[in-house]
Amino acid sequence: MVSAESGVSPRRDPSQLSWMNLSRNLILAYQSFGLVYGDLSTSPLYVFPSTFIGKLHKHQNEETIFGAFSLIFWTLTLIPLLKYVLVLLSADDNGEGGIFALYSLLCRHAKLSLLPNQQTADEELSAYKFGPSTDAGSSSAFRRFLEKHKRLRTALLVVVLFGAAMVIGDGVLTPAISVMSSMSGLQVTEKKLTDGELLVLACVILVGLFALQHCGTHRVAFMFAPIVITWLISILFIGLYNIIHWNPKIIHAISPIYIIKFFRATGQEGWISLGGVLLSVTGTEAMFSNLGHFTSVSIRLAFAVVVYPCLVVQYMGQAAFLSKNLGSIPNSFYDSIPNIVFWPVFVIATLAAIVGSQAVITATFSIIKQCHALGCFPRIKVVHTSKHIYGQIYIPEINWILMTLTLAIAVAFRDTTLIGNAYGLACMTVMFVTTFFMALVIVLVWQKSCVLAALFLGTLWIVEGVYLSAALMKVAQGGWVPLVLAFIFMIAMYVWHYGTRRKYSFDLHNKVSLKWLLGLGPSLGIVRVPGIGLVYSELATGVPAIFSHFVTNLPAFHKVVVFVCVKSVHVPHVSPEERFLIGRVCPKPYRMYRCIVRYGYKDIQREDGDFENQLVQSIAEFIQMEASDLQSSASESQSYDGRMAVLSSQKSLSNSILTVSEVEEIDFADPTIQSSKSMTLQSLRSVYEDEYPQGQVRMRRVRFRLAPSSGGMESSVREELMDLIRAKEAGVAYIMGHSYVKSRKSSSWLKKMTIDIGYSFLRKNCRGPAVALNIPHISLIEVGMIYHV
Repeated sequence: MVSAESGVSPRRDPSQLSWMNLSRNLILAYQSFGLVYGDLSTSPLYVFPSTFIGKLHKHQNEETIFGAFSLIFWTLTLIPLLKYVLVLLSADDNGEGGIFALYSLLCRHAKLSLLPNQQTADEELSAYKFGPSTDAGSSSAFRRFLEKHKRLRTALLVVVLFGAAMVIGDGVLTPAISVMSSMSGLQVTEKKLTDGELLVLACVILVGLFALQHCGTHRVAFMFAPIVITWLISILFIGLYNIIHWNPKIIHAISPIYIIKFFRATGQEGWISLGGVLLSVTGTEAMFSNLGHFTSVSIRLAFAVVVYPCLVVQYMGQAAFLSKNLGSIPNSFYDSIPNIVFWPVFVIATLAAIVGSQAVITATFSIIKQCHALGCFPRIKVVHTSKHIYGQIYIPEINWILMTLTLAIAVAFRDTTLIGNAYGLACMTVMFVTTFFMALVIVLVWQKSCVLAALFLGTLWIVEGVYLSAALMKVAQGGWVPLVLAFIFMIAMYVWHYGTRRKYSFDLHNKVSLKWLLGLGPSLGIVRVPGIGLVYSELATGVPAIFSHFVTNLPAFHKVVVFVCVKSVHVPHVSPEERFLIGRVCPKPYRMYRCIVRYGYKDIQREDGDFENQLVQSIAEFIQMEASDLQSSASESQSYDGRMAVLSSQKSLSNSILTVSEVEEIDFADPTIQSSKSMTLQSLRSVYEDEYPQGQVRMRRVRFRLAPSSGGMESSVREELMDLIRAKEAGVAYIMGHSYVKSRKSSSWLKKMTIDIGYSFLRKNCRGPAVALNIPHISLIEVGMIYHV
């Protein structure tokens, strides 16, 4: 046996490791059915009716049915199997997928980001270095070309936002078409429901679906995978039955020759019908966007072994049935079910439609959270629905907006064909945008030749372009819905991003000069009172103008000042060990520090009530580390103004230079506090009740003291640490700017409309920065500032 002291871990049998990896991937593949494939697997409910609607009904014969199936088969093979499974699942960003993952990869390998407060220190993050680091000749030249032109970088951001807006549109349309298609089975029973009764039933299910979102998918997640697997097995056997019973010759339609025959017979009507065929691949994007919850191997395994064969056999069976029952096209799926199993399949279809809708709604919440991290979406309330499943979130405002829009579409259209036209356009647009960004990743990240990227882009854009052109032909028949929704959301996101950038630019050009601060002396020309003042700003460097307002207008300020910047970086997750950047703003006697808190675009900014303690601990570690560095370098020239250090936000207090002398647990759910007559305690409790569930409102009050091992430190370092401890005991105040953003008088009418109307409206109707950052209202000081941008 190998001893623990040797530092060498025992070797595992390679066969044991491979078995562990296989079992892990099998478990993840099983779980992926519920979250990834619910939408894609329910497509057989509406593909054939949507394909043969309109003028194509003139060509309803066996040869056309065979050609339609051949189109569906090769569409499933080219897009989900070849594009996504073989290529896109390899373009992950530290295990994360989706359009934002591709964009973040590009921003890290080329300076394409428009986020204003990025620093060189961000490039030292462990997740930042994902992917190759050497530049090939052609990719290097292409990268420099993109970096040189700001308009190209802005255009890339607009394309990303357009893709994100289409995903949000998908979140509106998927529940409507899935639930209404599953309900249509009630119209083929003996007791047929009227269209009005069917619509009411579908709306009740939709309202229930959105009303239960606050519970989180984790509460019923264990049911999702079995439902979808049962559904897939059901449609597999129904497809096999129909092939054998109705027309075994359908197997020959796998040949692409039938596609040529289809277009020869149908002409332009056949091309327009592609808008229905593309519905067979709706939900494919979920394989890539939900990659972060699984592994690429598990998703590939589930699709190639189970989902793909089941769907192919089901479509083949429907086509075999329709070739002998042409009058059943409007309800092709339910008519093709043998009577003996109709009701069990109907129940499973309804449940599978709900599962597919749930996955898309969750993905919509996730992409809006990512838009916010990029500075492209107003501040919103994000609720964590699971303590155990990372990334399970709920956004109340977005949930009710989605529900309202979904119900409006269901009531207004009442026809799954019209909704399908809108749905297909939204999904194909997202795929088209994803292909474009994947081509850029091939050049800039994988550093392959531009010829290979052009071949990939050209091949897929020809295929997807044909489908997209057919979908655009149906703009007047419902296809306008995703375009209008995407336009509204994209305008809102770009206006917010533009206003945020202009506001940051104003802060950057009006920041306080360090010379001016140094001229005031350590006292800053005012009285320095005990306590810590946390000055929040979006500036990652320099002193914000808000601070000069205090210094010039107030007679006193806190003894210790920390400039805090909470920002997002172009990585999916930042580990707690790398979250804090600590630095000094002025020389030691000023007691002024800077703290930059970094989050990834998929990180959730959880406030566990311990931020103040972590901050004090990190500053103390910085003071000690700085003293050690200065002793070794014998120089104080770099002791302030720019020097930053990465310090863990989760370092154990037992290993710190500060130790805990007393820990007091404060429970705001305590009935003694509820009945307290103190307005201060009641106010503090009300703030925390808004952010935490009942019974979980607890805070830690920690008192620090210097560790016994600190006896040999320099007197100046000890004095600075004691000042920090005394300031923490005196209390912490949060200082923020209450900003009013207005355009300059000389601005163009478009800019005035954007800033004075659009941006101002979004700011007034979103969450305040203090609430978004979980700042206790009782400790908040706000200073009014007018920004003329």
